Amino acid sequence: MIDFRYHLVSIVAVFLALAIGIVIGSTSVLKGAVLSGLQKTSAAEKSRIDSLYAQNGQLKQQLNAAESFASASEHVLLDGLLDGQRVVLVEAPGASGSVVSGVQNALTTAGATVTGQVQFQTQFFSTGAEASLDTLNRTLTPAGVTLHGGTAQADAGELIASAILAKDSVDHPLTGSAESADQTILNGYASQGYLSTSPRPTDRATLAVVIIPASPPTTSDANVASQTLVTLAQQLNLAGSGTVVAGQMTGSGAGSAIDVMRAGGRGGHMSSVDNADTPNGQIVVAQALYQQLADGTSGSYGSLPGATQPGPSPAPVPSATPSTATASSSRATTTQRPVTGK
Repeated sequence: MIDFRYHLVSIVAVFLALAIGIVIGSTSVLKGAVLSGLQKTSAAEKSRIDSLYAQNGQLKQQLNAAESFASASEHVLLDGLLDGQRVVLVEAPGASGSVVSGVQNALTTAGATVTGQVQFQTQFFSTGAEASLDTLNRTLTPAGVTLHGGTAQADAGELIASAILAKDSVDHPLTGSAESADQTILNGYASQGYLSTSPRPTDRATLAVVIIPASPPTTSDANVASQTLVTLAQQLNLAGSGTVVAGQMTGSGAGSAIDVMRAGGRGGHMSSVDNADTPNGQIVVAQALYQQLADGTSGSYGSLPGATQPGPSPAPVPSATPSTATASSSRATTTQRPVTGK
């Protein structure tokens, strides 16, 4: 005889099976709806990504075309622009070799003579080197010379700038004149590991281009290395007739010396070019030097948000250069002789 417990277990089993069936059935429906929604979203996102890839490809083509045009037009834009001028290249630790060579080629195309290169070492920018650097500054300061005072790096920058740059005027040593005191200064800093030189930067220049590191030390504008590099550039600018601070786009953003200049208003009479890793930017470096010679105009040039314009506007005309224009030319035109003193 079948007892009540058997009927109870059977009834529970039936209802349990029914419940499980309902859950499984409803879950299958839900899975189908969810899967369908996800497939539609995925298709929409894929379409959007494909569109962005296509736009990116078009922009790359446009950029390549612009750079090709700049490369092909470099001689037309620069030929003779800096005839007779002398430029020294100053490189920060980590400066890109391709930027250095690209800028040098543009300067040569513009008719300038690159007197040499000064490569600063990481030690120069270290706060821990201030005491020893201060002692070296006092040792290397020529008799009768009084430094303006400041940090040890600022004083060193002033001495180094005096050894490689000069204004082309009756009140300053003529450009291209090398003196034993200048070589002594550079040798002194080189012997202590602060810099190296090649080939003869003591054959004084009138202009300087500072090449910043390929990537900033930090993303903060308060970092000591970038602050010190800007101070060094200012000393170079004071000693000569113009200085351009140049870098590649990946190294000219937040925390870079160029960003410090632009954000802190420390540019003064210096110019900055944030895309000197491109033919466009390298051309602009030479044009910016010309503008500083011609009328003291400086600017923030390049492609990054901190730049105010791509390059000097109107672009300088290379048909009349600083070395060939006469002193009596009108200051209202770009064919004037530049005022090389500050």
